[in-house]
Amino acid sequence: MEEKDFIQKLLHPKTQNEAFQKLLQEYQKPLYNHIRNIVLNHDDTDDVLQNTFVKVFQHLKNFKGDSKLFSWMYRIATNEAITFINQKAKRNGTTSEALQSKMVDNLKADSFFDGNEIQIKLQKAIAQLPEKQQLVFKMKYFEEIKYEDLSEILGTSVGALKASYHHAVKKIELYMTSY
Repeated sequence: MEEKDFIQKLLHPKTQNEAFQKLLQEYQKPLYNHIRNIVLNHDDTDDVLQNTFVKVFQHLKNFKGDSKLFSWMYRIATNEAITFINQKAKRNGTTSEALQSKMVDNLKADSFFDGNEIQIKLQKAIAQLPEKQQLVFKMKYFEEIKYEDLSEILGTSVGALKASYHHAVKKIELYMTSY
């Protein structure tokens, strides 16, 4: 089905519920993984994912089709995840960087995390990066999102994204070999 037709089904009251169920089926898992890469905690990811789908549903009528539906939803999920981290840091009286570091330390206790010590070390290295480099690295490395799609999602040029990814990789390599 053409994306334009699918969006019309999402907007039409008679086909809305069925179309939204299809949207959930198709995007729930990739969006969960995307959000989980940012917020790290399963329960927090579920909350952010729910907020993401609520926003998608509420704002679908404003979707202009300038980008792919996938990119638009990922942008919403990314913004929701960043907002969540910033609000949680503020509630805890800390910075988002310190919160990220603490969340990495808590990964071992998360029953939904099945990584090993090297993956914990990688997450610690990622937590040291500036926010934009973290996002670019996680989306490119873990989710294998193409630079063109990343450009739509993050609203940044492909060249800038390639540079961010390159710098992130160099910093992570340095961290991994130094600690």
